[in-house]
Amino acid sequence: MKLINIGFGNMVSASRLIAIVSPESAPIKRMIQEARDRGMLIDATYGRRTRAVLIMDSDHIVLSAIQPETVAGRLGGRETPDPAAEEDEEA
Repeated sequence: MKLINIGFGNMVSASRLIAIVSPESAPIKRMIQEARDRGMLIDATYGRRTRAVLIMDSDHIVLSAIQPETVAGRLGGRETPDPAAEEDEEA
Protein backbone atom coordinates (compact mmCIF):
# COMPACT_ATOMS: atom_id res chain seq x y z
CA MET A 1 0.00 0.00 0.00
CA LYS A 2 1.49 3.33 -1.10
CA LEU A 3 0.89 6.35 1.14
CA ILE A 4 1.03 9.95 -0.05
CA ASN A 5 2.13 12.77 2.25
CA ILE A 6 -0.55 15.50 2.12
CA GLY A 7 1.24 17.85 4.51
CA PHE A 8 2.04 18.12 8.21
CA GLY A 9 2.90 14.43 8.37
CA ASN A 10 -0.57 13.33 7.25
CA MET A 11 -0.87 10.50 4.74
CA VAL A 12 -3.58 9.05 2.52
CA SER A 13 -3.64 5.76 0.66
CA ALA A 14 -2.85 6.22 -3.03
CA SER A 15 -5.03 3.26 -3.98
CA ARG A 16 -8.10 4.85 -2.35
CA LEU A 17 -7.66 8.25 -4.02
CA ILE A 18 -10.09 9.11 -6.82
CA ALA A 19 -9.34 12.78 -7.55
CA ILE A 20 -7.30 15.78 -6.44
CA VAL A 21 -9.10 19.06 -7.15
CA SER A 22 -8.85 22.75 -6.37
CA PRO A 23 -11.34 24.08 -3.77
CA GLU A 24 -12.33 27.26 -5.64
CA SER A 25 -15.36 26.13 -7.67
CA ALA A 26 -18.90 26.26 -6.30
CA PRO A 27 -19.59 22.52 -6.88
CA ILE A 28 -16.47 21.56 -4.90
CA LYS A 29 -17.41 23.97 -2.08
CA ARG A 30 -20.86 22.36 -2.03
CA MET A 31 -19.29 18.89 -1.95
CA ILE A 32 -17.12 19.94 1.02
CA GLN A 33 -20.14 21.31 2.92
CA GLU A 34 -22.18 18.16 2.24
CA ALA A 35 -19.29 15.97 3.47
CA ARG A 36 -19.01 18.14 6.60
CA ASP A 37 -22.76 17.73 7.25
CA ARG A 38 -22.52 13.93 6.83
CA GLY A 39 -19.42 13.66 9.02
CA MET A 40 -17.29 12.47 6.09
CA LEU A 41 -14.88 15.45 5.98
CA ILE A 42 -11.28 15.09 7.11
CA ASP A 43 -9.59 18.47 7.56
CA ALA A 44 -5.80 18.01 7.40
CA THR A 45 -5.03 21.72 6.89
CA TYR A 46 -4.08 22.47 10.52
CA GLY A 47 -5.92 25.78 10.24
CA ARG A 48 -4.18 26.83 7.03
CA ARG A 49 -5.89 27.76 3.78
CA THR A 50 -7.28 24.77 1.85
CA ARG A 51 -5.40 24.39 -1.41
CA ALA A 52 -6.30 20.83 -2.44
CA VAL A 53 -9.38 18.67 -2.00
CA LEU A 54 -8.83 14.92 -2.15
CA ILE A 55 -11.82 12.77 -3.03
CA MET A 56 -11.54 9.22 -1.73
CA ASP A 57 -13.35 6.07 -2.85
CA SER A 58 -14.86 5.69 0.64
CA ASP A 59 -16.88 8.90 0.05
CA HIS A 60 -14.59 10.81 2.40
CA ILE A 61 -13.33 14.27 1.43
CA VAL A 62 -9.86 15.24 2.65
CA LEU A 63 -8.71 18.87 2.79
CA SER A 64 -5.00 19.62 2.39
CA ALA A 65 -2.97 22.82 2.70
CA ILE A 66 -0.60 21.92 -0.14
CA GLN A 67 -1.12 22.54 -3.85
CA PRO A 68 -2.87 19.87 -5.98
CA GLU A 69 0.17 19.78 -8.28
CA THR A 70 2.42 18.93 -5.32
CA VAL A 71 0.12 16.12 -4.18
CA ALA A 72 -0.02 14.78 -7.75
CA GLY A 73 3.78 14.90 -7.97
CA ARG A 74 4.06 12.91 -4.76
CA LEU A 75 1.55 10.42 -6.13
CA GLY A 76 3.74 9.95 -9.20
CA GLY A 77 6.81 9.38 -7.06
CA ARG A 78 8.32 12.80 -7.68
CA GLU A 79 8.90 14.96 -4.59
CA THR A 80 8.07 18.34 -6.07
CA PRO A 81 9.16 21.02 -3.63
CA ASP A 82 6.49 23.57 -2.82
CA PRO A 83 8.18 26.46 -0.97
CA ALA A 84 4.86 27.89 0.28
CA ALA A 85 3.77 24.54 1.72
CA GLU A 86 7.14 23.96 3.32
CA GLU A 87 6.94 27.40 4.93
CA ASP A 88 3.44 26.62 6.24
CA GLU A 89 4.49 23.22 7.57
CA GLU A 90 7.35 24.74 9.56
CA ALA A 91 5.21 27.53 11.02
